[in-house]
Amino acid sequence: MKNAQRNWTEKIVPITLIGITLSFIALFLVLPLVSVFVEAFRMGHELYFASFKEPYAWSAIWLTVLCALIAVPLNVAFGIVAAWCITKFEFWGKNVLITLIDLPFAVSPVIAGLVFILAFGQSTVLGAWLIEQGYPIVFALPGIILATIFVTVPFVARELIPLMQEQGTLEEEAAVSLGASGWNIFWRVTLPNIKWGLLYGVILCNARAMGEFGAVAVVSGHIRGQTTTAPLYIEMLYASYDAVSAFSIATLFVMLAVVTLIIKSIVEWKIKRERDDMRRI
Repeated sequence: MKNAQRNWTEKIVPITLIGITLSFIALFLVLPLVSVFVEAFRMGHELYFASFKEPYAWSAIWLTVLCALIAVPLNVAFGIVAAWCITKFEFWGKNVLITLIDLPFAVSPVIAGLVFILAFGQSTVLGAWLIEQGYPIVFALPGIILATIFVTVPFVARELIPLMQEQGTLEEEAAVSLGASGWNIFWRVTLPNIKWGLLYGVILCNARAMGEFGAVAVVSGHIRGQTTTAPLYIEMLYASYDAVSAFSIATLFVMLAVVTLIIKSIVEWKIKRERDDMRRI
């Protein structure tokens, strides 16, 4: 009797927890995403495709892509260098560096945008001088890129640091003993070992860069056709009661999110398999 009761408990608890989890995901994740497509096509497919004929729409989409194309490679380079320094060397201030890398996780994106206004705004000496030279930062493309870089700094570095710590330095030390140069060690030893973790960090960094709203909203000035990224453009459309166009543009980012999740799952599976192989060795 006790065994049957224990077996029933062992079955009902996992089933209940799985049911609660799936219900939560369906209610708060799947349903809102489906609603985006329902609202986008509510007035018919002709109006849906007409939303993409607006020049402001493509300007916003292109600006979003441009910011990601600039911010992601810079953060990849920084993330690799920072992870390499933190995991391969001992130096004073290492904990400070790790804390600074995590700073964008703790600071509100809106506050990050305000920081750039305080640093490069027209009322500052540096900001006024840059405007006089014809290189404005705030309410211009450079400010949007800087804000995007700030909020996406941790993703690559934070993915690589634990991975490189787990791998240790034995392979690099062996390569040094064989006479390999630092550049060859990086390309032939370190990079192949971190390639899937690096790709995972790039995916997360790109997803955040494409969808950033708060920091960009503060520094952009909402100049339509010039400094309006796609998330800002969607918000502007919705605020002007053009819900169909807003949801139509939003479907692009929903599809991008789905593709990102698929790639993310594949990369996670690759990382898990490589770590399992390393443990067997």
